[in-house]
Amino acid sequence: MSNRSIGLSPELHAYLVRHAVRETPALRRLREETAPMAEADMQIAPEQGAFMAMIVRMTGARRALEIGVFTGYSSLVVAQALPDDGLLTACDANEDYVRMARRHWREAGVEEKIEFRAGDAADTLRALLEEGRGETYDFAFVDADKTSYGVYYEQVLKLLRPGGVVALDNMLRDGRVLKPAADDASTRAIAALNAAIIRDERVDCCMAPIADGVTLARKR
Repeated sequence: MSNRSIGLSPELHAYLVRHAVRETPALRRLREETAPMAEADMQIAPEQGAFMAMIVRMTGARRALEIGVFTGYSSLVVAQALPDDGLLTACDANEDYVRMARRHWREAGVEEKIEFRAGDAADTLRALLEEGRGETYDFAFVDADKTSYGVYYEQVLKLLRPGGVVALDNMLRDGRVLKPAADDASTRAIAALNAAIIRDERVDCCMAPIADGVTLARKR
């Protein structure tokens, strides 16, 4: 979890945000409202949001998928980057957080572009496949329960079209992936997935040291 890129001083991070992030007023209000919360580190960094918005626009994405909503910053980033007829399917089990997200989606005028699915993400992804949505998504973002990342990755690949991109958050785990502790199931799961993705011939991949590490995998 990180709401700013690891290895940056507060001063350098502030400089980065000033010079590389065109944060809309709606995104700024949401970030500022989330900041005092005890769980604020669960929100993506603004520079990560700008990075994701660029990917959505560069790929011409029209259908997007999000696993893990929290207070809705990443959802808002993606929804604003999608075209007017775009759709984001957003999945989360915690509807208390999502109530706050919905308010900001509505205020930003993108609520109609977001289809929220409550419940366990693995179940939701399975349901989407059963609904015939396989290979219909252009972009996906995964930022939820780390121990389930391997399951999410496999399901998302089935939902992405060839050429579609999945972005996976927290892939460096604040450096703990170098030596995962025996009792740190989340980091061990991420380290295992990192090792699997680099060997996965179904995708092209890279990892960007933005926020807490963002892996991009493009389905071949």
